[in-house]
Amino acid sequence: MIMTTTQTSSSFAFMLVALLVVGVAAFAAQRTIPAPEDVAAPPADAETTASGLASKVIEAGTGSQHPGPTSTVTVHYTGWHTNGEMFDSSVARGQPASFPLNRVIAGWTEGVQLMVAGEKRRFWIPEDLAYGGRPGYPAGMLVFDVELISIQ
Repeated sequence: MIMTTTQTSSSFAFMLVALLVVGVAAFAAQRTIPAPEDVAAPPADAETTASGLASKVIEAGTGSQHPGPTSTVTVHYTGWHTNGEMFDSSVARGQPASFPLNRVIAGWTEGVQLMVAGEKRRFWIPEDLAYGGRPGYPAGMLVFDVELISIQ
């Protein structure tokens, strides 16, 4: 098949755009968010609940309502191991996550209920409130920065 100059230019432009899109997506997927300085352990000014969940407000919110245990929320979050290794981030993906609070780990169910819309909070979640040592999931204490975008 013989292509005209216009067809060749169009094909080249399409391939260039496709490669650029794939490259940007690959870069975003590999992006890591640096761990906070206090990732290894909760600081002295962190609040700790009876269950052992520790948290600290990073940025005050503008909302007045707290979500309930079955509320659906939209959040941005980043999770790290206490050694500073990031294991998940909606921020890095550029896409917030929405879910009912009764469908996530216990530390999130408890902790996000402490928040109001617009708030950013750091959580230190003990293993028993996280994945409980289940194979294939992050182990040990986990640290999350969570921004509560909205409550549905």
